[in-house]
Amino acid sequence: MRCYCVHEHGEPLQQVDLPMPTPTGTQVLIKVHAAGLCHTDLHLWDGYYQLGQGKRLSLAERGVKPPLTLSHEISGEVVGYGEQVSDVVIGTHALLHPWIGCGECRYCQHEQENLCLKPQQLGIVKPGGFAEYILVPHPRYLVDLQGLDPAQAAPLACAGLTTFSALNKFADRIHREPVVIIGAGGLGLMALSLLKAQAAKGAIVVDIDDAKLQTAQDLGAIATINSQHADATQQLNTLTEGGAGLILDLVGSQNSLEFAIKHAARGAQIVVCGLMGGEIHLPIPTIVMRPMTIQGSYVGTVQELRALLNLVREGNLEMIPIQTRPIEDVNQAFLDLQQGKVTGRVVLLHAS
Repeated sequence: MRCYCVHEHGEPLQQVDLPMPTPTGTQVLIKVHAAGLCHTDLHLWDGYYQLGQGKRLSLAERGVKPPLTLSHEISGEVVGYGEQVSDVVIGTHALLHPWIGCGECRYCQHEQENLCLKPQQLGIVKPGGFAEYILVPHPRYLVDLQGLDPAQAAPLACAGLTTFSALNKFADRIHREPVVIIGAGGLGLMALSLLKAQAAKGAIVVDIDDAKLQTAQDLGAIATINSQHADATQQLNTLTEGGAGLILDLVGSQNSLEFAIKHAARGAQIVVCGLMGGEIHLPIPTIVMRPMTIQGSYVGTVQELRALLNLVREGNLEMIPIQTRPIEDVNQAFLDLQQGKVTGRVVLLHAS
């Protein structure tokens, strides 16, 4: 079985041949068709997250060490299963929910495996979509594609799920006021499409890249703002009548969160799910007196992924732009994403 693996952080992925995995118990064997490339894969490739002030969160200290088989945005075909599986059909095409937990902690017991403290995520802790075949521990992590295109569907497992879960935290407010989306990459475009699919009030998209902002405009953003322009604050205050009530920070850097806080209205809700890193200093009375909520959001649950695919099947969700490339081009894809040359998502395809 062919696999593209990280053997040393920051170095090109290496093609290796590994034994074909054999499913046992409740495991399901998947032949991977499509594997999305995410910014999280860049952090895993680097081996750390930036915490600001020269500090880093080492992934090795969290048990994530090379060799690593990345990609957690995976769609593929069921080609085998263990002796305890009875409700899966060979040949089923599925999107995989990669955010798998230990199955025993309080989070897992309440179907919040994405919050598990002993995670077993595909493409992070366990082998992911850059391998030809992978094992999934239980059929409940398979979401039947029911005819959806595997390449288009793959980013839903992270870009789609992350934004869907984050937007859910705004609840009904999305129908009363626009969401300011910070970041017009794959997540930002997905969030924009999700708001349209849910008949929300709409989105104002903020970024520093005019080309990405143009794509957001083409996909139906109410307005777009380059945050590096001198009149960015004036533009946003005019559009939001003095301040944004709902802000989705998909970058998660010091600059992006400071921008969000600066432009938040009284009673604003800021949801952060970007992981670019850094730190901020915020006077505590500011939170109380404005008042505002700053909330983190980390991927989502398998139930949310099923709900998301139902939304896609209803035909209301416009899928984000993707670039499909053969898996052999994985290293160039990493470089392009690292250098900001990707609009939407890159999806790597395995040979049939």
